[in-house]
Amino acid sequence: MSDQAAVHGVVMSGTGGIWQIRTDEGAVVDASLRGRLKKSNSGKRADGSLRRDTVLAAAETLKLAVGDDVLIEPGAGTDTWAICEILPRRSRLARRAPGGGQGERIVAANVDQVIVVFAAAKPEPHPRMLDRFLVIAEGNELAAQIVVNKIDLVDDDAAHARFGLYERIGYPVHYVAAKEGRGLDGVRAILGGRRSVLTGPSGVGKSSMLNALFPGSNLRVGAISESVNKGRHTTVGALLLPLPGNDGGYVVDTPGLREVGLWALPTERLDYCFPEMRALADECRFADCRHVGEPECAVRAGIESGAIDPQRYDSYLRLLEDFSQER
Repeated sequence: MSDQAAVHGVVMSGTGGIWQIRTDEGAVVDASLRGRLKKSNSGKRADGSLRRDTVLAAAETLKLAVGDDVLIEPGAGTDTWAICEILPRRSRLARRAPGGGQGERIVAANVDQVIVVFAAAKPEPHPRMLDRFLVIAEGNELAAQIVVNKIDLVDDDAAHARFGLYERIGYPVHYVAAKEGRGLDGVRAILGGRRSVLTGPSGVGKSSMLNALFPGSNLRVGAISESVNKGRHTTVGALLLPLPGNDGGYVVDTPGLREVGLWALPTERLDYCFPEMRALADECRFADCRHVGEPECAVRAGIESGAIDPQRYDSYLRLLEDFSQER
């Protein structure tokens, strides 16, 4: 097939070597990588994109991932398509290989932001769990925003008091009541035209919020089978859901993001995943300071001065221990 026949699309999901591709026109087709493309390794184009004879994604160095922008061509059979090119990634959400292994597993490509949804009540929010979600986003150098749902169940002042800490750190926090339709305009605005990883604990109302934002869409998150994520060496599953409106907005459902222990972030740079610590870490006496018991530690001094909240420091210590055990 000629290059002129190629169609641009984005990978929505994939199982068993068959990938669901959504084209720019909104059609969803199944596509596979040609065997000859999997085996070739002759290099990249000058602009960084993989040539059609160097698509290694499914088998070796570059694993094809949900969110990848690709070019597809009609295959030999009726209604069959083949992926002929993977376009350069602008970002990725990845976890390092578990058990101390080398490399990383790409969960989703071309992600613009991570939206962490928590409830003001029912279930009761746990700040340390929220910190873990934010650390994953920071570790992948992705912008993070927080949505607090079910504010109709608590006093407004109580909700702001509980999550105000994150606003002071610099995270955008959106307060909504999906059932009442309160606060949804701001969330709709941040989702529009972007590829967002939508995550958070079970029961916080992610699906109900999406359907309140986009009535009639029947969008569901958390629909991926738990079996996809069983076992330490299983690729974390993901699903790309297009948002109504055809403005390029998508949400990525990644149940595996909840399994924070799988992410094995480097402990020596864990402090940089806490923005308020990152601002002080370079002022420590020792470049490899872990901020536990070292002398002249600017981070621990920041706790005493009020620049760092003790709750956040406690989250840091717990994650430091958890990730140290993963190594």
